[in-house]
Amino acid sequence: MDVPEDGLDDMTKLSYFHEPGVLHNLATRFALNKVYTFTGNILIAINPFQSLEDLYNASVMEKYKGRLLGDMSPHVFAIADASYRGMIDERKNISILVSGESGAGKTETTKMIMRYLAFLGGHIFVEGRRTVEQQILESNPVLEAFGNAKTVRNDNSSRFGKFVEIQFDNRGRISGAAIRTYLLERSRVCQISDPERNYHSFYHLCAAPQEEIEKYKLGNPESFHYLNQSNCYQLDGVNDAEEYLAIRRAMNVVGISEDEQNSIFRVVAAILHLGNINFSKGEETDSSVVTDEKSKFHLEMTAQLLKCDVRVLEDALCKRLMVTPEEIIQRSLDPLGAAVSRDGLAKTIYSRLFDWLVDKINIAIGQDPDSKYHIGVLDIYGFESFESNSFEQFCINYTNEKLQQHFNQHVFKMEQEEYKNEDIEWSYVDFIDNQDILDLIEKKPGGIIALLDEACMFPRSTGETFSEKLYQSFKFHKHFIKPKLMRSDFTIIHYAGEVQYQSDQFLDKNKDYVVPEHQDLLSTSRCSFIASLFPRLSEDLAKSAKFSSLGSRFKLQLQQLMDTLNSTEPHYIRCLKPNSKLRPFVFENMSVMQQLRSGGVLEAIRIKCAGYPTHKTFAEFIKRFRILAPDVLKQECDDRDACIMMLEKLALRGFRIGKTQVFLRAGQMAELDSLRLQALGSSAKIIQRQMRTNIARRQYISLRKSSIHIQSFWRGKLAGKLYEHMKRENAATKVQTVFRGYSSRNAYSKMKVIAITVQALIRATVACNEFEHRKQTKAATTIQCNWRCHRDRLHYRQLKKASILLQGKRRKKVNIAEHEKREMIRRETNEKEKLEKQVEELTLSLQMEKMARTKLEEEKAQDVERLHHSLNAMRAKVDEATALLYNEREIAQNIIQDARQLMTPVRDSVQNAEKIQILTTEVENLKVLLWRERERADDFESLYMKAQESSEEQNKKLLETQGRVDQLQVYLNRMMSSVSDQVSELKCFLCSSSSTHTSITRDHQDNDAIDLMETSSSDSDFTFPAPISTSDSFQYTDGLQLMVQDISTGEDLGLEKSETEKERAFDDFF
Repeated sequence: MDVPEDGLDDMTKLSYFHEPGVLHNLATRFALNKVYTFTGNILIAINPFQSLEDLYNASVMEKYKGRLLGDMSPHVFAIADASYRGMIDERKNISILVSGESGAGKTETTKMIMRYLAFLGGHIFVEGRRTVEQQILESNPVLEAFGNAKTVRNDNSSRFGKFVEIQFDNRGRISGAAIRTYLLERSRVCQISDPERNYHSFYHLCAAPQEEIEKYKLGNPESFHYLNQSNCYQLDGVNDAEEYLAIRRAMNVVGISEDEQNSIFRVVAAILHLGNINFSKGEETDSSVVTDEKSKFHLEMTAQLLKCDVRVLEDALCKRLMVTPEEIIQRSLDPLGAAVSRDGLAKTIYSRLFDWLVDKINIAIGQDPDSKYHIGVLDIYGFESFESNSFEQFCINYTNEKLQQHFNQHVFKMEQEEYKNEDIEWSYVDFIDNQDILDLIEKKPGGIIALLDEACMFPRSTGETFSEKLYQSFKFHKHFIKPKLMRSDFTIIHYAGEVQYQSDQFLDKNKDYVVPEHQDLLSTSRCSFIASLFPRLSEDLAKSAKFSSLGSRFKLQLQQLMDTLNSTEPHYIRCLKPNSKLRPFVFENMSVMQQLRSGGVLEAIRIKCAGYPTHKTFAEFIKRFRILAPDVLKQECDDRDACIMMLEKLALRGFRIGKTQVFLRAGQMAELDSLRLQALGSSAKIIQRQMRTNIARRQYISLRKSSIHIQSFWRGKLAGKLYEHMKRENAATKVQTVFRGYSSRNAYSKMKVIAITVQALIRATVACNEFEHRKQTKAATTIQCNWRCHRDRLHYRQLKKASILLQGKRRKKVNIAEHEKREMIRRETNEKEKLEKQVEELTLSLQMEKMARTKLEEEKAQDVERLHHSLNAMRAKVDEATALLYNEREIAQNIIQDARQLMTPVRDSVQNAEKIQILTTEVENLKVLLWRERERADDFESLYMKAQESSEEQNKKLLETQGRVDQLQVYLNRMMSSVSDQVSELKCFLCSSSSTHTSITRDHQDNDAIDLMETSSSDSDFTFPAPISTSDSFQYTDGLQLMVQDISTGEDLGLEKSETEKERAFDDFF
């Protein structure tokens, strides 16, 4: 086919397929700023090295939305849209692999993909709320500032690998995301070559506002060792001050707080000051110290920013602890070792800071655990080959080898193997297979990474010994070359060319562990942010993690990445760099051709054109194109025969039928899709025709109903008018009838009024006469009532006056009796107090006697005899007291029996007083007896003093006598308790006698009322019943009986109160 002036957008359509034709097509499109070209499903993107805003605005995104791949001109949005539609329609996870050399535009291409996915699956913007897609897009500036740097080939080269997994919900909306990073180039923090730059974050901080500069004591980039190793400090078209503010805004969007931002830049400033610390030889051998005051200033600033002790920081840089079985030895480092320790600390801090940023962004964005589908975008470093290639370039090129193998498997191997499995005849196409190179690097146990880990386990291993080990192991390998003049170098023939590596620092960079002194220093920092970057490790974990291989860890991460890519449907974007000078409108044929060859693009074009680029399973083909041959599906046949019949009916040529799939030539899928669209268009027209018919019918039915409604309305109007006329006629008839009735009723009413008037006059005369008779009768009744009321009121007043006089006399008697009772209680209380004092004195005297008697030691036999006699006398007196107690009990019982026979509370009170007097006399007798006993005790004491020199045997007898005296005291106490029991029994009998008296009083209520009022007492006034003046049945005896009952009730209350006061007085006495 003829090539148009602007070139072909799909190079599989080239008639003359060779390298000059491919280069001419790409150069033609590049000259017209058409930087995108298809190679089948693979997109080739050439970096224009200029801004093309019109190529990526919102209107362009809208054009590519929902369009099939190939319908529009090639664009990165077309690949992104095809990935999104494939995920939605086929419910598969998709991955987009963006590959190419450094400077080919992979990072920008990744940004465009994420912008378009956010455009398709983004949420409606809500003010004050950060959406997931905003956070994903704003995370790019943060990661680029801390992970990108200027290299020889690219001003914004990613020095780490990034795989962004964008998650979607069932509606196709972005619901979460996760970012995974790989192998940050840590050595760039300390070492850069001219004209490269360090990471962008250092230069952005040096261009921060003046207050930030003064806060961190910063200056120009030329004043810092980690930045002045190169003469490049500024990038063309980039303002570091504006970039610093943009990073701050991006951090706010992704959810990094203001305090965390300050801590992040504090750490960056500390790394810059740390690099300016220089060391010189110390006084001791192989020791080092800080060189000058300038270095000490930077040391203090580093300690201040890291919030740790200056001396501890200096020791961590200049000294090491060696742990031996016997002791711990502190070893000083020479200046070179101290500088290496300083650089190691700087690399470790920056690496931990970058990992924290990635984790923080992932937490801020959030992952959707319910998401079932995702699109992964891989942006990883391209193939690198510099004058000096170290461990980082080795890992980068190893990654590109794995990605190239993945590309080979999906574009070449899987395509050819699928043809073989389906028994499709075609010409086999050879391609470059890099499996031997991967075996050379990662094979166990003899691969380069395995040998490097083995060398790191030996303390005395060096770069030369490691290289020598490689020479011996791979001297016959076709992809490994030993340089002739370099003893520590080795060369690997990669798929993209030869790369010579310098193994001097391979061992140190492969050891992925933190110096214990550095770990202890930073884990105890007073800054919580810095301490969180270096959490404390347990002793077992610290011992197990003492050696960790960075190469092995990176190999494991890379394998996990490949497993993720293998589980998804891949889409490839090959980025090309048109020239090595990074200039626009410059197209270098040799450079582009080398990239096409190393990327396998030419082989992909050849195999796509020579084979069958499109293949579908039978079920998928039938499901997609069954609309083109619906008659075939009605026949009873399997899917394979149905596909053959459909293709034959469509008159296609050149297709192949495999075991499970249909294989189509290039362009045939587009032809079938065109026929399918035509069939869908015809079906749509039929559907539209039916819908229009349905709509027209509905309109007709609606019009018909409306006309029927209108006719009904007008018929109703006519009927209404007829009804109104009939109604008027009926109304006139009714009016006439009513008028005639009214006239008749009016005449009747007049006659009725006259008759009623006459009747009313007659009835009024009769009523007046009756009223006069009732009035006279009522007046007579009123006079009689007033007279009876006056008579009863006068009698009531006389009775009330007599009652008040009787009550006054009775209250006077009661008050006199209460006064006498109070005097008696007062005297009894005084006597009781005196008795208690005497009892206490007697008790005290007995205790004194006991104390005196305890001091006696000896007594004569005669005194003991006398004591026995006195003891017998005391026993006799105890017997007398016991007999007296029995007599008192009999007396109390007699008192109780007498109390039961009492009739009035006055007599009861007198007898109780007599009994109390008798008890008082008996107590006095007991006091006399106790006093006599005291006198005898005094005699006994004098005798005891005389008998002090008696024998021990007599003393024992005295102790026995003392025990008997104690028994006497017990007997006395028992006598007192028995007396108190008798008193309590007496109180019980008094209560029962009071209730008996109350019942007797109620039995005599029928006696004369006046005598009862004279002999009874009441504590409260009684209420007089109101006189019933209007009652004809009033009797004098009923009112008197009511008064007597009231007085009797008051008497009962007075008796009960009197009895209660007597009991309280009796209790107080005892």
